[in-house]
Amino acid sequence: MKVAIVHDFLLKLGGAERVVQALCEAFPRAHVFCLLYDEKAVGSVFPREKVHTSFLQNYPNFIRKRYRFLTHMMPRAVEELDLENYDLVISSNTAFAHGVVTSLNTKHICYCHSPMRYAWDWSSEYRKENRIKGFKAMIYAPLIKYLREWEFTAAKRPDAYLANSKNVQRRLKKYYKADSEVLYPPVDIERFKVTGSNSNYFLIVSTLTPYKRVDLAVQLFNKIGRKLVVIGDGPQRKYLENMAADNIDFLGFRDDATVKEYMENCRALIFPGEEDFGITPVEAMACGKPVLAYGKGGATETVVSGKTGEFFFEETVEAMEDGLARLMANERFYRPLTIRRHAGQFSKEIFAKKIKHYAKTC
Repeated sequence: MKVAIVHDFLLKLGGAERVVQALCEAFPRAHVFCLLYDEKAVGSVFPREKVHTSFLQNYPNFIRKRYRFLTHMMPRAVEELDLENYDLVISSNTAFAHGVVTSLNTKHICYCHSPMRYAWDWSSEYRKENRIKGFKAMIYAPLIKYLREWEFTAAKRPDAYLANSKNVQRRLKKYYKADSEVLYPPVDIERFKVTGSNSNYFLIVSTLTPYKRVDLAVQLFNKIGRKLVVIGDGPQRKYLENMAADNIDFLGFRDDATVKEYMENCRALIFPGEEDFGITPVEAMACGKPVLAYGKGGATETVVSGKTGEFFFEETVEAMEDGLARLMANERFYRPLTIRRHAGQFSKEIFAKKIKHYAKTC
């Protein structure tokens, strides 16, 4: 069986790209397609000789680095990917990948991380965060209308959908009118171990963008004075550093080995934003660590209150403080090995077994 795996962009090694990596491990002879590719950033996992790109890759580097300006061309770019001779196509979709055009006898399974967020339920927040007003708004409005129309039409192309969470499953039904089955993303559980150590700091591992709500955690830890370590980078880093007290350390981007070390030795993970799934809480639980999470989105499907962590349900410092107080009060009841076993249901091995079975039977 000839297999193709299609992803929107291979420009960083984030959670969605880890899913593509797991798909490649499940189907080791598959060919990988994407709209844009950065060998320096992802070549260690996705070698150049195994990746097929769209015509957008031929644009000068300074344009590719500002790829948002190419958004209006991406529907055509994904439709022109040559997938004619494949028996199975698996699209890993965050925006455009589900829109590939396949042959009549090709089975197309879409593994959906989310419908295009900035075209649907995140549209207003996206405009606010990027300060899209005036002339920019005049361009943005018709572009979003075009993307919504294209995406809804393209949503009919896959033969079957797999959603990365119940949260995304509901979104697929609402925006694509598509039924789906839930297959949770793969987490490399075996990379982590339960150490039993606790260096009395709380940890955040996140890109530093507004919707991650790291600002709430900074405000809270400013107030309570406890140690907080933040790993990650992004456009909000300077803003967050300027508002943070001396008890909060920003380490910037760190490699996987460093993240692993900090996770295995933290007191608990803080997960203040809403995610479609959220791999980081599962990685923390693989270390036997409890998680304080915002009680919406994918975290509600992975964290179990009173067993593997606690929730707060309003995006306020007061609500987060109440949740953290409950977590610390319950620490003696958390069992690291129990938390670790709970994380095991999201392993790479389970994902690979299920995706291969689904490819054969759907």
